Amino acid sequence: MPTIRKVRIRELATAAYELDAGVAHGRLHRNPDDGRWMVGETPLNTWLERFTGQEVYLIVASLEDDRPLPTKICRTCGTEYAGPECPHCRRVRIRLRGG
Repeated sequence: MPTIRKVRIRELATAAYELDAGVAHGRLHRNPDDGRWMVGETPLNTWLERFTGQEVYLIVASLEDDRPLPTKICRTCGTEYAGPECPHCRRVRIRLRGG
């Protein structure tokens, strides 16, 4: 898997942790004893129960996905980049605003 994809997935997970959102990490599989879906050792049914009745987003991102991230062209500076934001504009913004 391209390193940039793994980095972006970990950034997404970190943002979810910072929002105190539900995050499960591990290998997705079915429990051979009862057929329940599991992420690592966590049963998904049990994990999802705390969100019952709430509107949610459920995002699944595989760390084994080999597709490269699509590239974009920044509308501000014209730089070609992959990921959520233009790295050139981000560096400039940090330099000018200090953060």
